[in-house]
This record gives sequence, C-alpha cells and structure tokens, in this order.
Amino acid sequence: MVRQNSPECTATTLHLLAMVTMLCDHMGLTLFPGLLWMRCVGRIAFPIFAFLLVEGYFHTRSLPRYALRLLLFALLSEIPFDLMVSGRIYAPWSQNVLWTLLMGLGLIFLLEQVKQVKNLWLRLLGVGFSVLLAAILGEILSADYGSAGLFTILVFYCFRGRQWYHFLGQFLGLAYIHTRLLSSHILILPVAGLTVSLPMQALAVLALIPLWLYRGNSGHKSKALRTVYYFFYPAHMFILSLLRVILHP
Repeated sequence: MVRQNSPECTATTLHLLAMVTMLCDHMGLTLFPGLLWMRCVGRIAFPIFAFLLVEGYFHTRSLPRYALRLLLFALLSEIPFDLMVSGRIYAPWSQNVLWTLLMGLGLIFLLEQVKQVKNLWLRLLGVGFSVLLAAILGEILSADYGSAGLFTILVFYCFRGRQWYHFLGQFLGLAYIHTRLLSSHILILPVAGLTVSLPMQALAVLALIPLWLYRGNSGHKSKALRTVYYFFYPAHMFILSLLRVILHP
C-alpha cells in the first residue's frame, strides 16, 4: 500500500519533464554546442516519451485518432526537425522522433493482436515477426533513435507494471539498448579518485527515477494542454533553428 505522503509523478509531470529535458538537449545541439551537460540532460527525454506512448495506448479513448494525431504532427515536424539537425529544409537520411513513436504504436497494436492467437507457436512466430519488422522499418526509414527507439518502447510494453521484476526488466532493457545499440559521446568521469568511462547515452536510465514514481495518476487534463504537448515539438525546433541562424550566422 502506497503512503499518502510518498512522492509521486503524474502523467502531466512526466510530459513536462520530457519537454524540458528535450528542450535542454536541443538547445545544446543548436545554440550551445560547447555545453555537453545540456546534451546529457537530454538523454532523459526519449525514455519518458516512450513510456508515455505505451501508457497512452492503453488509456486512449480512440486509437485511430491517437495514431492520426501522431501522423499529422510527424508530418508537421519534419521540416523543423531537418532544419534543426542539418540546417536544411529536407534531410532524407533522418526523420523526427514522432515517426518512431508512431511505428511504436503500430508495433504495440500488432503485438496485442498476436496475443489473441491461441496456438503458442504461431503466437511466438507473430511476436518475432512483429519485432523484426519494427527493427527493419526503424532503420530503413531512418527515424530518430532507429530500431533502438522501437526496442525502448518494446521494453516498456513488455515490462509494464510495478512489480520488482518489471522495474528490473526496464532497467536492464534500457541499460543494454542505450549503451550497446546507440553510439554516443563517451564521458570521462572522476569517481572516488578513479577515471570512469561512460557512454553519454547510458544516462537515459536516469529517466526511470521519475517513471517509477508514476502510479497511474494522469494529473491535470485538458484539450488545451494536450495541444501544447503536440505543438511544442515542431514549434521549439523551428524557433531554435531560427535563433541559431541569428546568433551564429
């Protein structure tokens, strides 16, 4: 039983935290490339978005409308994303993270259908095919985080819950994905008089701290706030790209 005064994160808190850390990351990418700590803070954002996507799947009133919103804002965000990462209006080698989330939503839907299959071997085959398809699409479409992003979503889907083995699965899954499957800057950290090398992407596991404080409370809900969640992504990338041109011509 949870105590009344124990700390808790609502879905609203998680959304805001993901937005702030993503903004910090993108500011480090565009305006302050010398401040590596900003990119480090940004590692927290994607796992939170992946977690919220899984929760969104199981709580949405209309899955088609949820998918349509992701699709529309993925299209709307592509030019701002390309401007931010490459300075070009069109960069075919990299797509924004909403495509990753949209494919993750499709993967969850596919796996939920596979779970209804009664034959065990067909069910296992369906799971394997679904995961392989997602991994291939993630790489072919060059979506942000690629197949590793889809596997992150899959970790939160497979280990959805609050038992100790759910937490362990989430930790081990994220630790492996974000240290082995994603290349990143290597941080050299002094620890107790020793020098420790750590992939910057490994800091993504810190996202588990606020995620484990989430207990299903949605927090403040409104259509206006949901609109802010979606429009923030393309808007902040466009503004940062514009500021980079002005401040670093």
